[in-house]
Amino acid sequence: MPLFSTRTLAVAWEMWHGHQWLVPHINGEPYSEKVPLLFWLIHAGWFVFGVTDVWPRVLEVIFGGVQLVQLSMLARRLFPARPWVEKAAPWMLLALSYAFLFGLQIMYEVLLANCVLGALLCLTPTQRRAEPRWLLLGLLIGAGLLTKGPVMLLHIVFPWLLGPLWNDWAREHRARWYGRGVLAVLLGFAMLLAWAIPAGFAGGEAYQHRLFFTQTAGRVVNGTPQAQSVQSHPHWFGWYVVWLPMLLFPFTGWPRAWVAIGTLRKPFETGICFALCWLLPSFVLFSVVSGKQWYYLLPEFGGWMLLLAGAIAILREQHAKLAENYWLGSWPLGIGSILFAGALLALPYLTPSHSFHNEWVDGAAPYSRTFSVAFLLLGGLLLIRGRGEMRRLAVAGLIGALALNTLFTLTLWRKYDLSPTTALISAAQAQGHAVAYEGNYEGQFHFAGRLTQPIAELRDGVALQAFAQHHPDGLIITHPNNLDASALRYALLAQPFRSSWVVVWSAQTVAMLQAGRTPAEPAQPPRVFPAPTPSPDVPQS
Repeated sequence: MPLFSTRTLAVAWEMWHGHQWLVPHINGEPYSEKVPLLFWLIHAGWFVFGVTDVWPRVLEVIFGGVQLVQLSMLARRLFPARPWVEKAAPWMLLALSYAFLFGLQIMYEVLLANCVLGALLCLTPTQRRAEPRWLLLGLLIGAGLLTKGPVMLLHIVFPWLLGPLWNDWAREHRARWYGRGVLAVLLGFAMLLAWAIPAGFAGGEAYQHRLFFTQTAGRVVNGTPQAQSVQSHPHWFGWYVVWLPMLLFPFTGWPRAWVAIGTLRKPFETGICFALCWLLPSFVLFSVVSGKQWYYLLPEFGGWMLLLAGAIAILREQHAKLAENYWLGSWPLGIGSILFAGALLALPYLTPSHSFHNEWVDGAAPYSRTFSVAFLLLGGLLLIRGRGEMRRLAVAGLIGALALNTLFTLTLWRKYDLSPTTALISAAQAQGHAVAYEGNYEGQFHFAGRLTQPIAELRDGVALQAFAQHHPDGLIITHPNNLDASALRYALLAQPFRSSWVVVWSAQTVAMLQAGRTPAEPAQPPRVFPAPTPSPDVPQS
């Protein structure tokens, strides 16, 4: 999915092709936005299987599977008297729609979640050993730092700092708990510096400054000069609160989950106390930090499901009537699924009248009746009474997310599939033609096209004219919101991308159009993928 997976693979490909094992590169320049562990793991598979996109996909699935096993182990240690939690928590994590869909992307957060859960497992006691495994903790902190940078500490610092509230060994040995914890953190940073120092020297002075100073400051505080130069994604303080119900769906639509959390009372069990010490201060801290994205909270999703599974287990033991009450069950989600099925069934009959004219609605209409059957069956599954409610909800959540992903692939993926443009750019570079991109290029063509030359970024009209003058046989890629008459007449290729278009031009043609001159008629009309919908402001031939 551009720009998530394509940017990650572009960096891995440029490191591989250029034999730049220390410094990540994108579009020919050192890439200070990310640290290299995920790229190294991708390279390890490429050494064995060759350079394809199959291994990175499989790698992400492996990360997801490891996360389920880690959560099960964490539940077993924290709720030793409640084996149901150990069985339920991985099912519940698997059911989270957003986590499942994001886990299909080749990104850093799922690997980071493995490092976070592994580090927390090192802090939790087992039947044979009460003291944490400090050396392994330090190694996993280092792995997390090499996966996503210093943000790793934000995910684990509070369970450690608040250890005496949930861990008996920490309460009895405070000095060793904090002293050895500090040594583990220092070991982790030593691992990060073992890469960062030689990488900084290899990448140059500008790369050093961005790597060591700009990145963290730009993400933590909005409005700083550093925030203007990095992908900081600033949002207001309550942004995560607004989106948390969506991130934790379908369990936010399950009344029993809310009741279970609401009936928790002090003194909390060890597992509940651990989850609260982890989740609540971390959530506040991430809300304070300026840079916010939905997937930044992914390492905490396992913690939310651990808390919820533990709360439901306690509800089943202490409030049996509430645990068995049908009206607190999954029926609201069942009704919602049936209503959604009805909407999908009616969609083909509504689109011809343009009552709900929208690119998403129009794209889904040809397949919507088929998928309405799936959501009707899922709704029926969620209306069933009796035991196994949590697993029915988990299965329905997983299959529902898979069905939506499949519907998207069949109908709207063409708006994200950059294959036509990538093929044209790859062929042009192979023939020695320079390529430029109007605006900020995010590496979306590099891996799929196996590009070996950078794509120039054109920030203004002056840069565009200069590029056309120096590379008269070059190509320029633009990113307009709509296709106009000149694009349909003079461009080489046009294709939809998200809610806009990607258009490829001859450099001379687009320079002449920008200067107000009329280019020569092209030998053949532009290739348009797919044919554009007629618009009143676009003259028809």
